[in-house]
Amino acid sequence: MEQRYFGSTQRQVTVIGQGTWYDENDDPASAVAALRLGLDRGMKHIDTAEMYGSGAAEKLVGQAIAGRRDEVFLVSKVLPQNAGRRTTIKACERSLLRLKTNRLDCYLLHWRGRHPLEETVAAFEQLREEGKILSWGVSNFDVEDLEEIAGIAGEDLPACNQVLYHLQERAVEHAVIPWCQKHKVAVVGYSPLGHGAFPAPHSPGERVLHEIAELQHATPRQVALQFLVRSPGLFTIPKASTPEHAAENAGAGDFQLSTADIARIDKAFPLGPRPDRLPML
Repeated sequence: MEQRYFGSTQRQVTVIGQGTWYDENDDPASAVAALRLGLDRGMKHIDTAEMYGSGAAEKLVGQAIAGRRDEVFLVSKVLPQNAGRRTTIKACERSLLRLKTNRLDCYLLHWRGRHPLEETVAAFEQLREEGKILSWGVSNFDVEDLEEIAGIAGEDLPACNQVLYHLQERAVEHAVIPWCQKHKVAVVGYSPLGHGAFPAPHSPGERVLHEIAELQHATPRQVALQFLVRSPGLFTIPKASTPEHAAENAGAGDFQLSTADIARIDKAFPLGPRPDRLPML
């Protein structure tokens, strides 16, 4: 599977990673097995957050990576209400306990809240000095937010910006992705397959994805994921609740789309106008 440098970290990270969430209807054993199979298939980037199941997702990730911590590029996120100078540090320490590790490879501010960014950045820097995190980043930041935090952090820019990005929601292509590529900030797309039926049955997009998938000996979902990492600096973190689903996600890293394929998908799922506010979940 293709690897790229993850922002300024000097770490090579696979373009297809593993997202997590916590749904009470999910089978915990199956979710852990899915994460482990994903690691076996090369998806070493695992993303979680203190918000997911109020820490339950982090505990599942901790089970999945037990004995394999050094293989993983591990990411978690602090909630905005916990993102003060001292509360960020406490939140990170709680995450580390749930994950049963002594460090995070990257720690993100989940979205902007009431705490000044200066406080959050200062906490991130302290955590990095203490070795509890190796890098830090942000999530759901538009260009104006990125410019602001760049002014605070100086040359030490966020390693990544994690954003909503799928074929039916491409707003980040207008300005966020170009800004991040210019400044060597990794862009990590979450919810890369959207919600509900994907692709929409009997839609022009469905036909295009199926036709390209057949040519590539892949599935439509794999084609969609590969489109989202078609450019430098782009990564994606699909979630899987079963090992079979994880194997399908990993298969998205086994091929590359042609220029013609990309053009067809781009036409079938048009970018649309730039929204007033950056979409997020």
